[in-house]
Amino acid sequence: MFDVQGDWPGGFSAACARNCDPILQILQQQLTSPATVLEVGSCTGQHAVAFAKALPMLSWQTSDQSIYLPGLQANLDKHSGHNVIAPFALNVVTDTWPNAKYDVIYMANTLHIMSLEQVEASFAGIGRVLADAGQLVVYGPFTYGGRHTSESNAAFDASLKHRDALSGVRDFEYITTLAERQGLSLQQDYEMPANNRLLVWSLRNG
Repeated sequence: MFDVQGDWPGGFSAACARNCDPILQILQQQLTSPATVLEVGSCTGQHAVAFAKALPMLSWQTSDQSIYLPGLQANLDKHSGHNVIAPFALNVVTDTWPNAKYDVIYMANTLHIMSLEQVEASFAGIGRVLADAGQLVVYGPFTYGGRHTSESNAAFDASLKHRDALSGVRDFEYITTLAERQGLSLQQDYEMPANNRLLVWSLRNG
């Protein structure tokens, strides 16, 4: 169980605290060998802290836009262990992606707060940095065939678009098409609490 107690000087997300354990249960099934993980959009770092602690064979690289790095770093300084790597700045459209290969790319609750330009840039970048036999793991809400899976997701989508017209819950088929363009094939589509999904792709040539 993820410990929500303690001081998080860089900010704390109640949603991250709630979804840590369900996501971790899936990651423990999917990630069973030593691996390097790049988290795109680490936010408060709560997932990095929890997952790296529970899966010590992983090397967990954090990242986010530069404006969020001070808070992220403050939380990691307080809570992270030896296998969480200090964050680097990553604006998926304007920043240069690392000259490195990662066994796993992890994204949680990011695609729906991005514009379509940012979503497509994310998948292009992922295609460049994902290692052979690598996995892409994405958590969040999705529509299927253009339809929401619940009334709460429809309301959430409306609130996102009211705040930022370029954001919104993304369609599963659209996201899958972007993944396939990068040589990825869908391996698992897990139903998660609160009408979310956890999607796992792997490289076809892996």
